[in-house]
Amino acid sequence: MFIIHKPRNFVAGFNTFLMEKIKSLSALTALMENLRTKSNSPGSNSAQPLPIQVRVAMATCGIASGAREVMDVFIEEFTKRNIEATVIQTGCMGYCYAEPTVEITKPGTDPITFGYVDIRKASRIIDKYILNNELVEGIIPVNYESIDIK
Repeated sequence: MFIIHKPRNFVAGFNTFLMEKIKSLSALTALMENLRTKSNSPGSNSAQPLPIQVRVAMATCGIASGAREVMDVFIEEFTKRNIEATVIQTGCMGYCYAEPTVEITKPGTDPITFGYVDIRKASRIIDKYILNNELVEGIIPVNYESIDIK
């Protein structure tokens, strides 16, 4: 199974949410709880991430450097090889010097960001990292810490 997520359609019911005007904090809290309940209910696919997530930076510098072609390679290869994955088009990741950049999250692992990804490197990332857990050159070191909000 392969899915492409565009930034504006990442939550089921998001468009409905945009059409309704929220007039109070209690209405916002109720809406958030409703969406959370829907996303956690059995049979709901909206909040259940697929095993592999690939985020391709598609800000101006990424697009100018070939990110669109790189994203197309991931889409084509995942489809051709029947790899269950989600490809997400994102904005700037802050690594303009290393565009095109791609962040890959595999189940149970921290995300890894690869820089200078061209179409050949995208294929190597699929062959070596995604399918065989072998690291590929061009990893951008983590320079931030994630904050888990609970």
